[in-house]
Amino acid sequence: MLNIEQDFHTVEREGEYSYTKNSRRQEMILLESIPMLENAIRKVLETLVVKTMTIADLGCSSGPNTLLFVSSLIDITTEQCSKDVECDPMELMIFLNDRPNNDFNQVFRSLENLKKGTSDQKRNTPLFYHISGLPKSYYKRLLPRESVHLFHSSSSLHWRSQCYREQFNKDFSTFLKLRHEELVYGGKMVLTFGGRKDEDVYNGELNKFFDLLAMSLRSLVTKGLVEREKLDSFNVPFYGPSIAEVKEIVVQSHMFELDHIKLFETNWDPYDDTEGDDVHDSARSGINVSKFTRAGLGPLIAGHFGETILDALFTEYPCFVSKHLEKEKTKFAIIAMSLTKV
Repeated sequence: MLNIEQDFHTVEREGEYSYTKNSRRQEMILLESIPMLENAIRKVLETLVVKTMTIADLGCSSGPNTLLFVSSLIDITTEQCSKDVECDPMELMIFLNDRPNNDFNQVFRSLENLKKGTSDQKRNTPLFYHISGLPKSYYKRLLPRESVHLFHSSSSLHWRSQCYREQFNKDFSTFLKLRHEELVYGGKMVLTFGGRKDEDVYNGELNKFFDLLAMSLRSLVTKGLVEREKLDSFNVPFYGPSIAEVKEIVVQSHMFELDHIKLFETNWDPYDDTEGDDVHDSARSGINVSKFTRAGLGPLIAGHFGETILDALFTEYPCFVSKHLEKEKTKFAIIAMSLTKV
């Protein structure tokens, strides 16, 4: 039986299959949302009287992207304040949130490279920041009422406690309600998560991606390494909504104004930055996709089937991915959005 609270986390430490070594796709998604983040911070500084800006990163995980987000946050805020001669010395209160089983030790080790007391070189105005871990599910209240100026979440909200559309609607509505309570009026959210282009829930790239994983598991059943009953009871708790579904939930909530929403695509292979329709090395791409998948789903699979199947599974899986990519270069659809509390 899947225990999402216990089994769902990325591969820890810094080994070959760790999230730390296999999170480039998440990095590219985060970089795509930086302009939206810059605009949100600028609007907060323009419209709200802020001396200490409180920001929470939800689903921070434990890889280098946490450092990238915090560094970007500091750089953006420093740059915005340097443009405004009336801007008082700023302080940032940054909360890094994930489930309690996240490797927060790794998070804070990665942040040791940040220099305390970053300063604006033009005006020599210090920008102090304070960073705290917040180990708790973001489907619960996290922070005091009306205390947060900006929520950020990247590559996280597509995970469900159950993999059904109804569960996404329920979870995302709950998420909006909780964040509305915690945000100040005029506060912002910048969110990116997996989605889909097609309105048909059974049609799209995500289905192809997980079908290949299912084919790999079925091959282990044939070899006697996995019980059929175990396979039949396994579901990946992932749901990628369409933009229309997301818009409908936001509008029905009457809690947020949707500032901007877009869908962009990214290659399955996290190291393939080409924009064409050709895969130049399908075998290498199969391996890259397999490592990326194992870093994200390995603990979930191990929690259901046992850790002993991982090596066999991720020997089969890149072969299936490679054969697929020989026929069709497939991409993930990502939704990025910015909202304002009303």
